[in-house]
Amino acid sequence: MTGRDFSERDIHMALDGELPDEDRMAFDFWLNANPEMAARSARYAADGEALRAAFAGVLSEPVPARLAETLLGRTAGRRAPPSPWWLAAAAVLLLAAGGASGYLAGSAGSGAGDTASDQLAEEAIAAHVVYAAEQRHAVEVPASDRDHMETWLSSRVGLKLVPPDLAPDGFHLVGGRLLPAGSHKAAMLLYEDAAGDRLSVFVTAESAARGSGTYAEMADGPRAVYWLDKGYGCAVVGVLPSGRLNAVAASAYRQLLAGMAS
Repeated sequence: MTGRDFSERDIHMALDGELPDEDRMAFDFWLNANPEMAARSARYAADGEALRAAFAGVLSEPVPARLAETLLGRTAGRRAPPSPWWLAAAAVLLLAAGGASGYLAGSAGSGAGDTASDQLAEEAIAAHVVYAAEQRHAVEVPASDRDHMETWLSSRVGLKLVPPDLAPDGFHLVGGRLLPAGSHKAAMLLYEDAAGDRLSVFVTAESAARGSGTYAEMADGPRAVYWLDKGYGCAVVGVLPSGRLNAVAASAYRQLLAGMAS
């Protein structure tokens, strides 16, 4: 066994089958000696199964040649910007491919952005705890004034923000508000279902940090499904069964990407 220390990054590598064979025995020993990390590993594995089930049809399909070329930045003789449709398709494929450990393809194993990811998730959960419980003052701009909300939040956050349509998932848009997020500004979009359960989408312009996963401060509290990619960060927060939250988060993420590219 090796004497090196292990971390959450090694959990993702192990779930992805990327942990070096010579580290496996020491890693298993470390995991057994750390119940919290063992529980986290089990949760990530369950999240991956839920995401794979949600995208089972997509995972069985071959990647279209045009999409592969777009993702690799190749076109016939020059590089052209991908269309919103292809960006959305890419998001589905990348999310499904990286879902086993909560990391998107291309960011797994980089080790970058762990602190930024935790900060994003913590800020998103804190905002959800404060405002999702509010009845009269949960949002600053209601969904009835959606055009103004989109323009205002987009200009303040620095990203083109088109609120995802989560009606197929049972959630309608309540409205949005502007929040501080470290040295940046963040937009929080609040959604509600017929039972009164609320879900928030927290979006901020970020640095070059990259990563994704799930985060919860308490076992019975809100959970964040988050992504950090070059230029933005997003976290979908709610107190929902893991499978349902993952599915809604995947839908929200695809639509946010398409909106930014439109």
